[in-house]
Amino acid sequence: MDSRIMKVQVNGDSMWPTLVDGDIAKFESVEDTAFRIGQIVLAKHPFKTDLILIKRISSINENGVFLVGDNPDPTASEDSHNFGRISVADIIGVRQKMRIEQ
Repeated sequence: MDSRIMKVQVNGDSMWPTLVDGDIAKFESVEDTAFRIGQIVLAKHPFKTDLILIKRISSINENGVFLVGDNPDPTASEDSHNFGRISVADIIGVRQKMRIEQ
C-alpha cells in the first residue's frame, strides 16, 4: 500500500450517514494541499491531543478551517461548533472517495 495512504476506523456517529461507526475509511496524507469545502478530512483535535477527528470542511478562510459532522443531530458531533476553527496545519489527511469496509 502507498505510504501516503492511512486506513482509519470510524468511531462514533458524527459522520452518519456518510460514514458509519466501525467503517474503515482511507485517507491520503497531505502536504501543501489546497483544501476544498465539502472534503472529508482527518484532523488533530485542537485541545485533546490524543484525539483524531474525521469531519467535513464547511468553510475555509484566513483564520482556518471550520469542520462539521454530517449527522443532523447537533449533539452527535464534537466539531468546530464546539471548538472553533482549526489551523490548516492540523489537517493530516484527506479522505479517498469510497468507504472500503464495515
